[in-house]
Amino acid sequence: MKKAILYVLLFVAIQVVVMSVVEGVCLLIGSTAVVVDKTTQMIIGLSAANVLALVVFLWKRMTPISPSWLLTRPWSVLLWTALASIGMAIPFTWLQEHLPELPNLIEMEMGNLMANYWGYVVVGLLAPLVEEVVFRGAVLRVLLEKLTPWKAIVVSALLFSLVHGNPAQMPYAFIGGLLLGWMYWRTGSIIPGMVYHWVNNSAAYIVSNMYQQADVKLVDIFGSEQHALMAAGFSLMIVIPALWQLYLQMKRADSQN
Repeated sequence: MKKAILYVLLFVAIQVVVMSVVEGVCLLIGSTAVVVDKTTQMIIGLSAANVLALVVFLWKRMTPISPSWLLTRPWSVLLWTALASIGMAIPFTWLQEHLPELPNLIEMEMGNLMANYWGYVVVGLLAPLVEEVVFRGAVLRVLLEKLTPWKAIVVSALLFSLVHGNPAQMPYAFIGGLLLGWMYWRTGSIIPGMVYHWVNNSAAYIVSNMYQQADVKLVDIFGSEQHALMAAGFSLMIVIPALWQLYLQMKRADSQN
C-alpha cells in the first residue's frame, strides 16, 4: 500500500515540477516579447511531464513491460474492449447529467486544450499510455500483491480519480478506473486498458470539437430527452455484450499456454 501511494505521489510531483518549470520558462521568454499563450504552455507542460513520468516508471522498472500477453494474439479482446469504451460513453454521460452537478474547476482550460490540434497529443495519445503505465502497471500491480483483487481495484480506481483533481471528472474516472483495473487483473497487461482509454479520450476529443459549446448536453446532440434516453439504451446493447465477451475471453498469458 505504501509503495502504491509513493508511486502516485511521484507521478503528481513530476506533473507539478515540470508544469512549474515550463511556466517559469514561458514567463522568461515572455519578457523578451515572445508571448506563449496559456494553452500552448499547458500542452508543452503536460506533454513533457507525461514523457518524463513514462521514462522514469519504465527506466526504474516500477512498471514491468513484457510482450507475453500481446503474443497470444488477443485481437478479439482488443476489439471488444474498443466497443465497450464506445458504448460506455453515452450511458455514463446521461447518468452524469442527471446527478447533482459537481464543480468543474478546469472547464475553460480543458475546453481550450480540446480545441487545439496539439491537445490531442496530450489527451488522446500520452494520457492513455502514461496513466495506464502508472496506475495499472505500477500502482495496481503492487496493490494486488497486498490486497484482495477487488479491494486493490477499488483503491487504485479511487487514487486514479483523486489525481484528476477536478470534482466534475472524478465520478467517471472512478468508474473507468474500476473497469480498467478489472482488465489489468484479468490479463496482467496494460494493453487492454490503453486501448479502452485511447478510444474513450479520442471520442471525447472528437465530440468536443464537433460541438464547440463547453456545456453541450445529450439533449442538444440528439434533439430531445427521449432521443437521448434511446441513445443511452442502444449504447447499453453494445456495452453489455462487449463486457460479457471480455469476461469470457480475457485471460493472462501464462494461463493460455
